[in-house]
Amino acid sequence: MRYFLGTDSVHTTAAACDYLDDRATADDEVTAVAVAPPDDRAAERDRQEALNVAPVRLSAVGSVETELREGEPTAELLAAASEVGADEIVIGARSGAPDATADLGSTARRLLENASRPVIVVPIPDL
Repeated sequence: MRYFLGTDSVHTTAAACDYLDDRATADDEVTAVAVAPPDDRAAERDRQEALNVAPVRLSAVGSVETELREGEPTAELLAAASEVGADEIVIGARSGAPDATADLGSTARRLLENASRPVIVVPIPDL
C-alpha cells in the first residue's frame, strides 16, 4: 500500500502518523509532502520540521520519503499524490497552526472535492 501524507505542521504530521501507526506495515510506503509559499523562509522552516517527524514516527514502515514543495497546496499535493501512485491520501482536518479555526480547512476541503483517490481526514488535537 502506498500512503500519501500531506502536512503543514508538526501537529498535522503527528495526527496523521497516529492514524498510520495502526495501518501501515513494513511492506508499505509513505510519502510525506509539505508545501510552502514561495520565498517564505519561516513557512519553509515550519514545513521542514513537519516533514522531519514522519520518518521518526513511522520507523516501522517499509519506506518513508519526504518532500518539500513550493506553490499552491492543493495543486501540489494532488500532483505529488499522483506522481507516487498513492492508494490513499492522509491529511489533517485543518491547519495544525495554533491560531487555526476548528472548521474544516480550505486545503482539506479542496482536496476532498478534487482527489481521484480516497482521502482520509484526521482530526488535529486541540493545541
